[in-house]
Amino acid sequence: TDPITFVTEELGHYVIQINANDIATMGARPKWFLATLLLPEGKTTEGLVEDIFSQASRACRELDISLCGGHTEITYGLDRPIIIGQMLGEVDKDKLVRSSGAEVGDDILLTKGIAIEGTSIIAREKGEELEEKFGKEFLQRIRNYLHEPGISVVREALLAVESVEVHAMHDPTEGGLSTGLYEMSKASNIGMIIYEEKISILPECQMVCERFGLNPLGLMASGALITALPPGDSERLLAFYRQEGIEGSIIGKVVEKQAGLSLGKGKLPYFERDEITKIF
Repeated sequence: TDPITFVTEELGHYVIQINANDIATMGARPKWFLATLLLPEGKTTEGLVEDIFSQASRACRELDISLCGGHTEITYGLDRPIIIGQMLGEVDKDKLVRSSGAEVGDDILLTKGIAIEGTSIIAREKGEELEEKFGKEFLQRIRNYLHEPGISVVREALLAVESVEVHAMHDPTEGGLSTGLYEMSKASNIGMIIYEEKISILPECQMVCERFGLNPLGLMASGALITALPPGDSERLLAFYRQEGIEGSIIGKVVEKQAGLSLGKGKLPYFERDEITKIF
């Protein structure tokens, strides 16, 4: 289950993708979805409700998911709609992937780049300021990050488990790539050496982060997929990704726990809160 709390636009699309990601990173195929939609008193229109459910239905069709139930109500004390999703999926028991499965010697592979999700949210919440600074075309491009390159990792996660030996997967969300790596490290009881120069930071993301004084490593990062897998399989998976038009790179190596998590010559930064909270 996952709630959508920062976003006020395209809630229906967002809630499907975020919850489907969590299922896919376990090696499973997302299949059934339920939603609890809480709507603000005095601000809710029939059109708003129709928009949210049409977005969710469209996203479900694209991923072959059944929208099979849930609950909708007007709720006292809210200033914006909030949607909480529950996604269920299926996987053969012996093919289940856990974030606790990374092994010493594994490569760490990252798809697409960072921080797709955070950049898109900032575009929607700070659009006027960004348009004034960078122009209308720039703003439209980063608003569309939600769809292109997109916040879904379902395709690349399922391609990975169907093609190579995968030890662990994780989609970095709140707290960004850095927090996602710390979470995998803790779950697997291992350390990591991260190659800073190999991390793909989308250029528009870098510009937005510089504008607001944010570190992209700690910015909401849905749309990227972290995978730990044997070195031979990592090169094979990158080749499969290239054939499918998916960007990817090996950004690190799994090492013994006592080595900790390093980035370049220092320690990988840890973020108590997502960087996006600095602008809200």
